[in-house]
Amino acid sequence: MRIVWELGPGQLSSRTLAARCGGISPTVLHRRLSELRDVHLVDLEERRGYALTDTGRGLLELLVRMEAWAASVG
Repeated sequence: MRIVWELGPGQLSSRTLAARCGGISPTVLHRRLSELRDVHLVDLEERRGYALTDTGRGLLELLVRMEAWAASVG
């Protein structure tokens, strides 16, 4: 879910995404991105990088709500 969270503001290259995800190894990052693409949460836009799909943005919205709820009860 960290990848989904980091892609929230917009498109990122794999290098920038790896840095924002705490230096995840390129192999693991590409495997996770492939999995997220397979379930239509992330899309690769040539020359622009990775971005959330509409479904991915919907998931991110739910994660933001859950974070706000957790902060309010914790």
